[in-house]
Amino acid sequence: MSQNMASPHSPSTPRLLQFATEWNVLQKKIGSFLLLLLLLSALFLLSILYSSSTLTVTTEEAVSEGPLLAALLAPTALSSPQKPSPESNAATYEAVHQSNSSVAPVTETTSQSPVSDVEDKCEMSRGKWVAEPRGPLYTNVTCPTIPDFKNCMKYGKHPGFLYWRWKPDRYDLPRFEPERFLNIVQGKKLAFIGDSLARNQMESLLCLLSQAETPIDVYKDRTDRFRTWFFPSHNFTLMVMWTEFYVQREPRVVNGSETGSFNIHVDKINTNWTSQLSELNYAVISGGNWFFRINYLYEDDKIVGCVNCWEKNITDFGIPYAVRRVVRKALESISACGNCDGLVTFLRTYTPPHFENGSWFSGGYCNKTKPLDESDLNLNGIEWELRKIQNEEIERVREKSGGKKFGLLDVTKAMMLRADAHPGADYDKRWVRNANDCLHWCLPGPVDMWNEVLLQDIIKNSSVE
Repeated sequence: MSQNMASPHSPSTPRLLQFATEWNVLQKKIGSFLLLLLLLSALFLLSILYSSSTLTVTTEEAVSEGPLLAALLAPTALSSPQKPSPESNAATYEAVHQSNSSVAPVTETTSQSPVSDVEDKCEMSRGKWVAEPRGPLYTNVTCPTIPDFKNCMKYGKHPGFLYWRWKPDRYDLPRFEPERFLNIVQGKKLAFIGDSLARNQMESLLCLLSQAETPIDVYKDRTDRFRTWFFPSHNFTLMVMWTEFYVQREPRVVNGSETGSFNIHVDKINTNWTSQLSELNYAVISGGNWFFRINYLYEDDKIVGCVNCWEKNITDFGIPYAVRRVVRKALESISACGNCDGLVTFLRTYTPPHFENGSWFSGGYCNKTKPLDESDLNLNGIEWELRKIQNEEIERVREKSGGKKFGLLDVTKAMMLRADAHPGADYDKRWVRNANDCLHWCLPGPVDMWNEVLLQDIIKNSSVE
C-alpha cells in the first residue's frame, strides 16, 4: 500500500468527521434562516396589500373636486317631472346607487366622537363654516329622490357651496353616519312636522339614510304634503306632516277669491298632526316663514289682531308675538299628549331666506358664492328674535313637561351665514319662470348639517350605541 494513502486511523480522519458535522449544522442554520426570511417576506407582502387597500378608502374619502363634481353634474335617472311609482323608484335607485358607489361611500370609516365629547346643544350656535375637501355624503346621482327644485347641481349651480362644514367653537361636529343612525332608530318612527322647510330637512335625511339602505315609498296623500318612507331592514319609518302654523287656519277669502292670507286660530291646535303623535318616537317641529305675510289672529273664534295688516281698528301684534303663541300651543299640546310618554321632541330653530333687491316675484335674487362673514350678520334682527323666542318656549315646556323630553336643534346662526346655498335661479323653472328661490336649501347642501345635529341629539336621548 502506498505510503501517501492515509490509513483509517490517520490524524486527518477526525478533522474530516468534524468538518462534516459542522457542515450539517451550518446547513440546518441556513435552512432555518431561509425559512424565516421567506415567512417575513410573506408578511411584508401582506402588509403592503393591506396598506394599499386602506389608502384607497382614504383617497376616496378625500376625493378631489374633479370626479365628485362630475358625478354631481350628471343628470339623475329620475329627472323627469312625472313622479314614478314607489316600485320603480326603488329599482332605479338601487341600480344608480350600486353603479356609483365609488363616488359616495355608503358608510364612513372615520372615528366616532363619543357622546361625552359633544358639548351641550346651546353651543351649536357658536361656530363657523370651514373648508371641507370631502364634499357631501351623497350626490344627485346616488340620491334620486331629490326634488327638481332643490336639485341645484342638475341645473348648473356652481359647486363651491358643497365644500364647507359647520365647526362649532368647542368641538367637532361628527360627519353623518347613516348606518349608525339607522341602528339607533331601529323599530321606531320619526316625523318632521312643519312647512316646506320641514320637508326640506326630511328630504335631506332621506338622502343621507339611503346611502345605507334603500327606502320604500309607502304613502302620500293627494296633495303630497303627508308622506311616509320605510326602511325595511331596520323597521324604521320616516314621515313628514304638513302644517304652516301648527294651529288651525283657513285661507282668507275676499270676493270669492283667496288672498294668500290666513285666519289663524292661535288657541286651536291642528289635529292633522297631533292625532298621530302617539305613534311616534321622535318628532322634529319647525316653522316661522308663513308669518311673513298678512295674517289675521283669532281666539275663541273672534278676531283679536293681525300680523302685517296695517289696518285701522285691528291691532297688529307683529310676527314675534304670533310665532310665540303658536309655538307655545304646539309644545303644550305635545306635552299634554296622554299616550306619548316615550316621545322625544326637537324644535328646529328658524332659518332665514336671503333675498336681495326684492322677493320671490319681484326680482329678488341670492347669488353669493361662499358663506357670509360673521360681520355681515345682524343679530338684532327678526331672525335672531324668533330664535330667542323658540329657545324660551323650549325652556318653558321643559319645566312643565312632567318627564317628556324636549330638545333644540339650534341652526339659526349657521344658516344665516349660508346665503350661497339656496337654489336661487338654479332649479326647474318650467312652471315658475320669473322667481328665484332664496328660501329653500339645495340638496345636498348645508341643510344636511341639521341632520348631523339631529343624530347627535338622538344619541344623547338613546341607550342604543
